[in-house]
Amino acid sequence: MDATTPGPFDPDLLDREDVRRALAEHDFAGAFALIKKYGGLSQNRIAVACLLTPGKVSAIISGNQQVTSFDVIRRISDGLRIPGHLLGLAPRAWEAGHVVDAPSERTGERPGPEQIPWQPAATVDLAVELTRSDLVMDRRAVTRALAGTAVAGAALLDPLEGWLQAPARSAPPRRRGRLGEREMDELESTARAFRAWDHRYGGGLRRKAVLGQLSEVAAHLDEHQTPKVERRLYQVMAQLGGTAATMAWDSGLQRAAQNYYLLALRASHAAQDTVFGANVLAGMARQMLYRDRPQDALELIRLAQEGSREAAGPRVRAMLHTREAWALSAMGRTTAFQRATAQAADCLASAGSGDEPFWIDYFDEAELAGVTGGRLLDLARQDPSRHAETAATEIRRALSRRGSEAGRSHALDRIGLAECQFLLGDLTGAVEEVDRAVEAARSTRSSRVHTQLGQLYPYTVGHSTSRPVREARDKIRDLLSN
Repeated sequence: MDATTPGPFDPDLLDREDVRRALAEHDFAGAFALIKKYGGLSQNRIAVACLLTPGKVSAIISGNQQVTSFDVIRRISDGLRIPGHLLGLAPRAWEAGHVVDAPSERTGERPGPEQIPWQPAATVDLAVELTRSDLVMDRRAVTRALAGTAVAGAALLDPLEGWLQAPARSAPPRRRGRLGEREMDELESTARAFRAWDHRYGGGLRRKAVLGQLSEVAAHLDEHQTPKVERRLYQVMAQLGGTAATMAWDSGLQRAAQNYYLLALRASHAAQDTVFGANVLAGMARQMLYRDRPQDALELIRLAQEGSREAAGPRVRAMLHTREAWALSAMGRTTAFQRATAQAADCLASAGSGDEPFWIDYFDEAELAGVTGGRLLDLARQDPSRHAETAATEIRRALSRRGSEAGRSHALDRIGLAECQFLLGDLTGAVEEVDRAVEAARSTRSSRVHTQLGQLYPYTVGHSTSRPVREARDKIRDLLSN
């Protein structure tokens, strides 16, 4: 197959502005509908050309399913003869003057129809595609991305079973790399600095810088490095992917966040770093919890615990138990929540200093108290008399042990304590905490912080005779309106 092989429709169709826009934004519902209307292709013809089922094409056109796999996007490009640049891909092998290696050609294996294979070369391809499309995203694409929802249920969980398997070997790249210890130290320091910045400030202000660094790491992995350097590069890719995920999430880009979590998980798998992989799965679980999918979150945590059982230290195990407790509390399983929280405390009590990866250093007694307080607050919304005071006690413990340098976490603690005071009926204390919460929220760009702050607003409604409450309401509204 080459550029002279005719496609299934008149190539002039690709000159239409609406078609090009839909392809650039990966709006395959719109693209397929336009191809049907103006290209004369039936759903069956599209399905056959792209190696999809007719039901899959129907679900895409109706908007019930999104195309998120780059393997499927490549098949659409090849089957419908759509040049790679229209879809944000590198030139395809059949385009005139170009010869490129698809992942299946590199590895000799055909990727599954709805997933990227658990192979290092495919992970590099994923990093290249994600960063390329993200770095050139225009305003229209950003708007569409904000509307994108993360995958959940079996569509998310079933492919992740590959994380438990040993990584497959890929054929070595043709170009020889020259990275040494000094260059790797610099890359690791940069990844660490980005992670620390995100932890302190939140938001997506430096997201493009992280993506640029991620793209550079992918380029180095496309060269033939020594085994030691290659493994360290995959670890850096995993760390940058995790940071990009939290930054995308803080920018409201839920689907993008999940994509980068998946990249981070695959990179940690390629690096055979099961402990960081467990940390990534914990991040994915937290995203599911914010989407009110506690069962999915629990499945992700159980997968993390199973895969890292032999390698995780006490601090990592404690963190995983708190995510487990979070899922259980969201499911209304109060006794199981208390048991998992106690297990987290026991693990943390046995943790030493300096014997676990740097990225888990943040999980200390303050973090445990803050997370526990937040979960008790969830329960207090249903039964204030039973849980609100205990939640406030835990959150105060967190605030006493970490300062405003924690940024996003500090702001969330402040907001949580204000809500506890409202639930307890202490309007004076609640107003004081709202003042502190608004001030803390000003120091972060996190959309999560602003969303949580917005949840305080209803508590201030209905107190028109109370001037302090009205003033607190005005402060919340003013900050959220900026």
